[in-house]
Amino acid sequence: MGSGLLITLREGLEIALVLAIIIAYLKKIGRTDRLGAVWVGAGAAVAVSLATGLLFNAAVGEFEGKWEQFIEGVLAFAAVGVLTWMIFWMRGHARGIASELHAKVDDALTRSFTALAVIAFVAVAREGFETVLFLLGAETSSESGAAVVTGGVVGLALAAVLGYLFYLGSDRVDLRKFFNWTGVLLILFAAGLFAKGIHEFRAFFELEAAWYAAPVWEFSSGPLAEGWTYDFLKGLFGWSRDPERIRVVAYVAYLVPVLWFFFKGAVTPSRATVTAPEVPLPVPSEV
Repeated sequence: MGSGLLITLREGLEIALVLAIIIAYLKKIGRTDRLGAVWVGAGAAVAVSLATGLLFNAAVGEFEGKWEQFIEGVLAFAAVGVLTWMIFWMRGHARGIASELHAKVDDALTRSFTALAVIAFVAVAREGFETVLFLLGAETSSESGAAVVTGGVVGLALAAVLGYLFYLGSDRVDLRKFFNWTGVLLILFAAGLFAKGIHEFRAFFELEAAWYAAPVWEFSSGPLAEGWTYDFLKGLFGWSRDPERIRVVAYVAYLVPVLWFFFKGAVTPSRATVTAPEVPLPVPSEV
């Protein structure tokens, strides 16, 4: 449930923020007559995303045995790639989202109803497709589709509330801080997916050498082996009750460098913005 909630909260909030920015801007410039285009585009994107998710889920569910391992490994790596790109992109563009959207809306208003609907569709569909991919990866990681869906619904509800609050007072919301905090959680989630992908491909290729297939630890009972605590840690952080050595190494190999680049990028801009104090220029005296 934790992974589904985190994914849909993050992705759903991006959708809610985009729609809130577009709607607020249309009201500000007196073009509420084009609000219908925004809702048409957003609604179409939601429908397409849901249909895509159902089709993918049905297709993946048809595979068993080794092909199931292969598909789950591919989904895990695909989700890791897209998730990692999204985390770093959003960290660098959080403050410029509004201005970029305003420019696109201005351009669309000079064209047609359809142009504005397309902007809303693309913005929502992009996040929708990413959400589908991440939820599929979370389901294969947690092995509990119901928990993932439940967490996803809760995350979307929270995202809708936060999006509305942003619409009411966008000037008081620090988007950069929010995406930095959730970015760290998503990096931990992506590390678990990366390790899961390595695990699936190791099993697919039947690589059973003792030195890397042997478990690092084994829990047969207790909260780290069963129950809601185990399900939460497994779904959100990729925890395993008996992870093989290669899986643990893969987790660390992804987590350490990605966290380093994430925090390094967060510190560098602040240093770059430090400027020297202004020195008043001498005023030439009158002759």
